[in-house]
Amino acid sequence: MAGDRLDYELDVEVGLGAVTAHGGVPALVEHFRSSGAASLVDEAVSYKQRKRGLSASETVASLLALWACGGEPCEDLDRLRGDDGLSLLLGHALPAAQTARDFLDRFEEPDLPLLGGGASAVRAESRGLRGLGLASAAVVADLQRRAPRTSATIDLDATVLGSTKRAAKVAYDGQRGYQPVIALWAEQDVILADEFRDGNVSASSGNKRVIESALAALPEGVKEVYLRADSALYDHGLMVMLDQRDVGFAISVPVSPGLKRRMADLDAAAWSYEREDPDVVRHWAELDYLPEGAISQKDGAVRRLRYLAIRISKKQGRLFADGSEVKHFCVVTNRADPAGGDAGDLLRWQRGKAGTVEHAHDVLAHELAAAALPSQKFGANAAWFRMNVILYNLLSAFKRLGLPRELHQIRPKRLRFLVLNTLARLVCHARERVLRCAGVFARAALDRFRVRIHAPPPARA
Repeated sequence: MAGDRLDYELDVEVGLGAVTAHGGVPALVEHFRSSGAASLVDEAVSYKQRKRGLSASETVASLLALWACGGEPCEDLDRLRGDDGLSLLLGHALPAAQTARDFLDRFEEPDLPLLGGGASAVRAESRGLRGLGLASAAVVADLQRRAPRTSATIDLDATVLGSTKRAAKVAYDGQRGYQPVIALWAEQDVILADEFRDGNVSASSGNKRVIESALAALPEGVKEVYLRADSALYDHGLMVMLDQRDVGFAISVPVSPGLKRRMADLDAAAWSYEREDPDVVRHWAELDYLPEGAISQKDGAVRRLRYLAIRISKKQGRLFADGSEVKHFCVVTNRADPAGGDAGDLLRWQRGKAGTVEHAHDVLAHELAAAALPSQKFGANAAWFRMNVILYNLLSAFKRLGLPRELHQIRPKRLRFLVLNTLARLVCHARERVLRCAGVFARAALDRFRVRIHAPPPARA
C-alpha cells in the first residue's frame, strides 16, 4: 500500500562538514589522553611502525573507540574506517583489522616465567601488558582527583569466558575458555586490577598477587579500605595480611562437614533474626570457631578472626532442591558490627559484592568486547581483556564526570543511546573546528565532561 511508505528519500549528499554517527566517542579517547594513560602506553609498548603509521596509543585508542561504538571483533574496524568524521575527531585514521591483530600479537611473549605451579600457573606479565595496567590506573587516578572518594571497597571475583579457541583450557564448569579475575573499586565503579588466566587455573590461586596490585593502584585520598570476596579468597595467610594492613574484610568460608555440624549443633537461642525473604528466613549467629592460623598479630596485640554462621530456612515446611529444610553458610571477618547495627548488617554488606563485581564481569563480556577474544595467543588475549578494562574505567569516569547522579549506574548500551552514538557534524567556522551534536542532552553531557577533564583538579581540603 502506498500509505505504508514513510515520507523521505535517501541521498548520499549530507551537506558541508564531516558527519559521524558516534559524536560522543571521541570524548572518551580525549580522556584517555588527558589522564596520561596514552603516554604510558607509548612508553611501555614496543611497536615497530612505518614512519607514517599509528603509534601504540593511537592503535589502542582505535580499539577503545570501536568498542565504545558497539563493535566487537577487529573485523568491525574495517566498517568503522568509513566514518570520516570519527577519524577527523580522533586525529588519525583507524587501523585495518589485520593491522590491529598484528599489534595485539606483539603482547605475546611465550618465554615469560610462570607464577605458581601446576595447572594453576599464571604467566608473568610482559612489559607491554604492565604498561596497559599503568594506563588503566592513570584513568582511575584522574577520576579520583576530579571526583574524590575517601573509602574504597574492593570486590574481587573471577569468571569464565567461554571460548572455542584451540588454545583455551577446560574450566571447572566443563567449558573451554579463560578465567580472568578482576578487583573492582565499588564506590567509583572502576577496576583497580585484573589478571587474565587460562580456564583451568583455580579461582583460589594467586589472589594475594591480585589484591596487592589493587591496593597499589588505589590513588591518593583513600583513607579507609575494605574487601569483600567469596570462598576462593579463604586463606588464613591472606586474611592475616589484610588485617595487618588495616583492610577490613568479609570473606565467605568453605563449609566443610565439620563446620556444618558445628553450625547445625548451635543452640536455638544462639541464632539472631536477620530478615525474611519471600520463601526463606535468614538467621545469623556468632560461631566459636578458631581454625589454625585464624589469628592476627599487630603491634603486639593478638586478635582472632570472627566467624559468623548463617542459617537459611525454607518457609512453611518447604524443602530446598536437595531435600533439606535448612542450609548453612559462613563468613569470616575482621570487622566489628557497624554503629547502630548488628552482624546482619555486616552480612548484607558482604553480599553486596554480587551487585558490583559480577555486574562488571557481565558488562565486560556482554556489552563491551572482553568475550570476543581475538587470538590463539595468550598475550594477545590478555592485552585485549585489559584494554576492555581501560574502556570500562573510561565509561565509569564519563558517567561520574559528565552525567547527573541518577545516571551513574546506567549500562553502556544506554550510554551509547544517550550520548556516545550521537549524530554530529564537524565543521570549520571562524578558524575553529566545531562539533554540532544532534541532541541537546548529549551536547550538554559532552560539554560538562570535557570541561571537567581539562580543568585543574579541585584543591584538597
